[in-house]
Amino acid sequence: MTRIALSFAVALALSACNSSPTPAAADTATPSPAAAETTPSPPPAADVAKRCDAANAQWAVGKPADQTLIDKAVSDSGSQTVRVIKPGEAVTMDFREDRLNIEVDAENNVATVRCG
Repeated sequence: MTRIALSFAVALALSACNSSPTPAAADTATPSPAAAETTPSPPPAADVAKRCDAANAQWAVGKPADQTLIDKAVSDSGSQTVRVIKPGEAVTMDFREDRLNIEVDAENNVATVRCG
């Protein structure tokens, strides 16, 4: 009795692997040439406002990195986030277009201002 039940379960499992669904009509239709030639639209205005522009914060290079300077650099660059990177500090390599990176030297003076 156990062999019959086991054989039935194996046969049922194998038959499930062999069946393939029939594609829907929408899946087999070819796109029209007009749809294939569309160009992507520019990002919404809300996304553009979140991008960082480090050129607007280059004035900070060489100055002590206190909280007032950091806040003004963030505001001037238009970034949404900031990280202050100290010498030898490990940081992630992910690129975030809304983040301002402020690298400081051993004396806590701004060495580099960049986005990412």
